[in-house]
Amino acid sequence: MSLYKDWTDMVVDFVKTNGENAFWKQYGTIEKNIYTKILCEHENILEGTIEELAKKFETSTIYFMGFLDGVNTSLDTPLELDNLEESSKINISINFEKLYYNMLDSKADYLYKLSQWNSIFSSEKRKEIRKKWLNSKTIVNKNRVGRNDPCPCGSGKKYKHCCGNK
Repeated sequence: MSLYKDWTDMVVDFVKTNGENAFWKQYGTIEKNIYTKILCEHENILEGTIEELAKKFETSTIYFMGFLDGVNTSLDTPLELDNLEESSKINISINFEKLYYNMLDSKADYLYKLSQWNSIFSSEKRKEIRKKWLNSKTIVNKNRVGRNDPCPCGSGKKYKHCCGNK
């Protein structure tokens, strides 16, 4: 069985028995410790087996797999998670800009507010990434019906006298 399958099964079982908040409290602490070490050392390239890397970051292989699951979208070359085992050798390159953006996107404030980001990006660069992220969330509806336009329901009346009159 793959380590990724073990990870997803463990998450489901943990959430069923202890609740989602308990899971995020426990996993969030582990994830925060891993990212703190990576950001402190400016270590964007991780190389070794999953077992070795888990020991390096003082966590279990299953929780390290969870970290890989989360960071996978921020890698220069994403991993094929389903095929990984404890003995699998990996070489990943983390794109810090993508990582910060994805942390904003996942609303992981306990991660994107880490003080270690100060040594990676200037406050201006973080603001620029945040602005880019906010702009990607802005919804613009260009197909708005004006008051005096024909009603889209097809009645032939003006919108203000038909469906806009409700």
